[in-house]
Amino acid sequence: MANVELFRKKIKDSGMTISAIASKAGISRETLYNRMKSGNFYASEIASLTKVLCLSRKERDEIFLP
Repeated sequence: MANVELFRKKIKDSGMTISAIASKAGISRETLYNRMKSGNFYASEIASLTKVLCLSRKERDEIFLP
């Protein structure tokens, strides 16, 4: 289960909207909201979101592998 609060903070710090992040990651806005609600992300989504948000390996692990 992902650390959604930390993920939300990284989104806020990025200055991008959730819609913009979803679009750049190649997933729909609705899917991203659903993943944030459930805390369960697919590996491909984690890889895309890591790239879009420019997360370090440590940040990625803190968010998606708590």
